Amino acid sequence: MSTQSAAPKPSLTGVRIKARKGAVKAQAKHEPAVFRDQLYKHLETVPEGDFDGYYNKLVQAGSTLEFLKYADAFYEIFFVGGLLQPGGTYVQDTAPPAPFSILNAKNPPEVDDLKKYVDVLNKLSRRYKYLQRPLEQSSLPGLIQYVNRWPAELRDKFAVTTGLVMSQGLSTTAPLVNFFKDHLVKDNLALDVVTLIFRAYLVDQTMEHLGSALRKGGVKDLLLFLPANKRDPKALEEHFKKAGLPQVAEWFIRKQSAAAKDSVVKTLKELCEDENRTNDEIIDALKTSQEEQPIPEADFVGCIWQGLMTVVDWNSRADQIEAVVLREVDKYAPTLEPFCGNAKTQVALINAVQVYCYEETRIMKTFPQLLKILYNKDSISAQAIIYWYHKGAKAQGKQHFLKATEPLVKFLEAQEDETDEED
Repeated sequence: MSTQSAAPKPSLTGVRIKARKGAVKAQAKHEPAVFRDQLYKHLETVPEGDFDGYYNKLVQAGSTLEFLKYADAFYEIFFVGGLLQPGGTYVQDTAPPAPFSILNAKNPPEVDDLKKYVDVLNKLSRRYKYLQRPLEQSSLPGLIQYVNRWPAELRDKFAVTTGLVMSQGLSTTAPLVNFFKDHLVKDNLALDVVTLIFRAYLVDQTMEHLGSALRKGGVKDLLLFLPANKRDPKALEEHFKKAGLPQVAEWFIRKQSAAAKDSVVKTLKELCEDENRTNDEIIDALKTSQEEQPIPEADFVGCIWQGLMTVVDWNSRADQIEAVVLREVDKYAPTLEPFCGNAKTQVALINAVQVYCYEETRIMKTFPQLLKILYNKDSISAQAIIYWYHKGAKAQGKQHFLKATEPLVKFLEAQEDETDEED
C-alpha cells in the first residue's frame, strides 16, 4: 500500500465569498438608539397633528429601517415616547421626545384623540404585517409589567390606547394576563388600568365581543386582577357598576353563575357516585353548596337535575335507556324535594326536565312518566304541572310535550275539581 501523503487541495485566493443576507442581519449589532435616531429624522419634519403625514413617513422609514428587528423599540417609542431600559425607566441620553407618540396626546386622554394614533398604527400594521406579532407577544407584555412605575397620565393613555388596539384586532387580549402579577394587582392598580382598557374597547365593540376576546386570550377570571386577599365577586361587581360599565358587571355575574352551576353539577355527580352517601347527606351537601354559590333557587334546581342526569349510564342499550333513566330519577327524586318548596322552583324543575328531554331525544317519550315520578315523590305539585301546561312551558318541543302530558293534566285537573267540590 502506498504511503504517499494526500496532495493538498487547491484553494481560491483573492476571492471574496458573499455572505447570505440573513446571516449578515443575525450578526449585526443590535442598536435601538441608532434605530430611534433614524426614525426621528423621518418624523421630525411632519407638522404636529398631521397623522396622514406621520403614516406616510413611517411607510417611507419602513423601506430603509429594520422595523421587524427593532419592533420592541418602535412600540416603546409609540406608547411611552422613548426607549426604556431594564426596570422601566427611560434610557438616559440626549435624545429629544418622540415626534409621534401617544405621549403627545391630550390630557386627560380622550378616546377620539387617541384613535388617530391607533389608526396610523393600524394602517402601518396592514402595510407591514410582521409588526403585529411582536406587539402581542413581546412589546405589550413587556410594557405592562412597568405600568406601576409610570405617572398616572401616561398610564391612562397607555390603557385607553391598549383597549383601542385590542378592539381593532391589532392584538388579542392575551397580554392582559400580565396584569395578574403581584406587583401590579397591589392597591387595585391592575384593576383600574384594565377598567380603562375595557371602557375603550367597548366604544366600538359589544360586551359579547369583549367576552369572547377575553376567553380566547386566556383571561378566565376577572378576580385575578385583584390582590389574593380581596377577590370578592360582589366587590368586583360594584367596582364595574361605579365605573360606568354595568355591562361588564352583568357579564361577570353571568360568568360566575355559569361556573357556580358547573361546580354544583360536578359536586352532585361525585356525591351520587359515592355509594356510601345517603340521600340526607347529599341534601346537606347541596344546601351547603347553595349557601356558598351565587345561584338563584330556580336555577339551582335545574343544576340538581343536570347533576342527577350525569349519574345515568348513557351507554346502556337503546331499548333499555328509558328504563334506566326512570329508575335513577325514582331513586334520587327525594334529593330534589327539599329544593322545590314553592311554585317557582317546581315550574323551573319541570322546564329543566322538558329542555333536557328535548335535547336528549332518546328519552323524549319518558317526559310524562318523569313528571309522574316527581309528582309522586312530592318534588312537584299538581298546581305546578297544571300551570306549566297552560302558561309556563318552554319553547323547546312545546307542542309535543303539551300533547304528551295532556292525559296527566286532565287527570290532575279532575282531581282538583273533586277536591274543590268536597270543600
